Amino acid sequence: MKTLKNTIAIAATAVLFSSVSSGIVVAISTRDTIIKDFAVKAGAPLSAERGKALFETKAGGGKPETPSCTTCHGASPMNTGKTRAGKLIEPMAVSKTPERFTEIKKVKKWFRRNCKSVLGRECTPQEKGDFLTFMSSK
Repeated sequence: MKTLKNTIAIAATAVLFSSVSSGIVVAISTRDTIIKDFAVKAGAPLSAERGKALFETKAGGGKPETPSCTTCHGASPMNTGKTRAGKLIEPMAVSKTPERFTEIKKVKKWFRRNCKSVLGRECTPQEKGDFLTFMSSK
């Protein structure tokens, strides 16, 4: 009886691990699709360097209390950020938060909201693609 319970527990763990692994692969695939779509819309190669510059630059076109992405997200995308209301924001770096940038609806929502707040306008497909390329490299 004990051996059967151990076998069932091992099998359940294997199925759970397989499901988690599959979810991450799907997430990566979805993120890659989102990035490729921005590249097509931009009509130009994407650049992690430009994405980094967008993340770090104080744009000055948006709200005075959010002059750059780093205002809330912190100086490094590897670290946890904080909203002005004090709510924690998971790291932007894909290596730290693997599910980040995998749902197109959320990606569109947050780009629309944050680009308007920081830049005073929506980001271009080039900027979005560059930003995601940078975050995916971290």
